[in-house]
Amino acid sequence: MKRSKGRVVVAMSGGVDSSVAAFILNKKGYECIGISMKLWPKEECGFHNPTSCCSLEAISDARFVTERLGIPFYVLDLHKEFKREVIDNFTREYLSGRTPNPCIHCNEKIKFGALLRKASELNAKYVATGHYACVKLDKKNRGYGLSEGSDKRKDQSYALFSLSQNQLSRTLFPLCGLKKDRVRKMAKKNGLMVHNKSESQDICFIRDGYEKFLKEKFKDRIKEGPIVDSDGNRLGEHRGIPFYTVGQREGLGISYKHALYVIKIDTKKNTIVVGPKESRYFKSMVVNGVNWIAMPKTKSFRAQVKIRSQHKKAGARFTVLKKSVEVTFDKPQESPTPGQAAVFYKRNRVLGGGWISSATPSPRKM
Repeated sequence: MKRSKGRVVVAMSGGVDSSVAAFILNKKGYECIGISMKLWPKEECGFHNPTSCCSLEAISDARFVTERLGIPFYVLDLHKEFKREVIDNFTREYLSGRTPNPCIHCNEKIKFGALLRKASELNAKYVATGHYACVKLDKKNRGYGLSEGSDKRKDQSYALFSLSQNQLSRTLFPLCGLKKDRVRKMAKKNGLMVHNKSESQDICFIRDGYEKFLKEKFKDRIKEGPIVDSDGNRLGEHRGIPFYTVGQREGLGISYKHALYVIKIDTKKNTIVVGPKESRYFKSMVVNGVNWIAMPKTKSFRAQVKIRSQHKKAGARFTVLKKSVEVTFDKPQESPTPGQAAVFYKRNRVLGGGWISSATPSPRKM
């Protein structure tokens, strides 16, 4: 009898990536347990978008894959934790004039938080997911390192920067060295019916757009207000602070001699500030709540930064302050958005990251 390499809980979303992750680990000799996370109350599950990673259809697909692989499968009810850690944070951020990234909080608090605790209850050493990223022991820095996956188009290291050393030490990313096309071919070759399944939507708990979602829940807290230029001249009315984000152009409802973009959201004055195209570019920003995976030895250093998941990494000078990091770009970057993550890289390695707090533009006169 072949000896197991260890027990591992595989987060099964019902998609091709997590299915192939389970297939790879099972073939390598790990004792796999498939778990799908039910992130919605019972009465709402049937109304979920079929493309969502936690819909009834997704759970059914995950069950089929585990039956095909001959591994146990369970559904874990985490809807209370999901609401507290992800949905409530999402709404608080929008109501505060920031633009949140719920997937990062879900990774930290749910997939590698609550699920990791469940893995311990099942005496599993590891949690595995279908993320396109790599984790391995970094002997030089005496810890675990996180780096980009081989498929740069699908790389998800940006969304994993907040994981702790304990979480990284118990994490497996079987798709680290694979590209998406290869993953689909592996699924098809090995009889996994999800091989041609479309991608899940980014925000799984939003069915009909986030504006409708927020209106239904916080109608009394959302107020209309002025849209002004950088000099305070009133140009129009906004529908409510939560429905705008820094860098936004569409949906402003303003007729002007040139295109206008949101450059600042002032929650204290309930005001949206707009400016011309040039005012979208920022030279520096402040990042709070920084989590270091591989902290540099000096307080000032050069590296690269991503300010959005699909943003091309930009060269910058980093200055570590007492409770934050100041990032000065080599070339001004477009719309660093408060509430979004800024992730620091040294080539393909993640050094750490945090949350964009502020950036000060120098808009031209309109």
